[in-house]
Amino acid sequence: MNRPALIVLSLALVGCQTPPTPPPTKPVSLSSVFRLAKLEEIDSAIGQAIAAGKAPGAVVRIESGRAVYQKTFGDKAAKPERSPMTADTIFDAASLTKVIATAPAIALLIEQGKLGLDDRVEKWIPGFKKNGKGAVTIRHLLTHTSGLRPGLSPRPEWSGVATAIAKAKAEPLTEQPDTKFIYSDINFILLGEIVRLVSGERLDLFVSKNIFQPLGMNDTGFLPPLAKRSRVAPTEQVGEVILHGEVHDPTARRMGGVAGHAGLFTTAADLGRFANMMLNDGSLDGRRVFKKETVKWMTASH
Repeated sequence: MNRPALIVLSLALVGCQTPPTPPPTKPVSLSSVFRLAKLEEIDSAIGQAIAAGKAPGAVVRIESGRAVYQKTFGDKAAKPERSPMTADTIFDAASLTKVIATAPAIALLIEQGKLGLDDRVEKWIPGFKKNGKGAVTIRHLLTHTSGLRPGLSPRPEWSGVATAIAKAKAEPLTEQPDTKFIYSDINFILLGEIVRLVSGERLDLFVSKNIFQPLGMNDTGFLPPLAKRSRVAPTEQVGEVILHGEVHDPTARRMGGVAGHAGLFTTAADLGRFANMMLNDGSLDGRRVFKKETVKWMTASH
């Protein structure tokens, strides 16, 4: 809204010149970019999955340059009543939280010189080193080579971020660091807490300000507001309650909906913007989020 006004003001200051009309953007033919037979195969596979009851619906979005193939299938809700899928449906991103929120936040703090990839976790979370965890580093957490088990036990009943971190600190190793890949939510719960400790901001606030807002990912974030609730796809039924706009991951739910391993909500279009930024070496639409060097090590084999 502000940019056109600024352009008009600038032109007035140099003599009220009329800017030339930009040439119209030619529409992109999908057949010139995509193999249409492959798109039909994708459509068919999704249709079969919905018919088999594996999901009530889906949104497909495939981008290549200015060419965008987007299609909706089925419903975004099956209970308590059916609601058709829409292109702007907001989904619980589950473990994509690790990929488009927590890991990028850590990478940005490393780029800013506030955090080291090979810093020991104990440096940022005092008391973590007990039970033989003193050698575990940020790199080990990011690459799931810390030796920690997959998740925190739900028993006895607990809630709150502080309790989650205390439980993570008390965890023993199941393997020595850097010896075995074990996919672990605990790794990213710890990374989410490290983002807070290093930046001084809770994970959701940090990624919104430094990543999602600059990229124009306006429908991406934790704890979706009530104003967007009608666009959110419900996930599952827990007892008598259908989770709708509330994170489905039980551990993230116990932590209040903001956690490093789960809790993010997003749309297909917003995911496309993040992916395009990464493919464009850290920038999108003239806005740089990461240095090229940062994207290079983020996507390298470790």
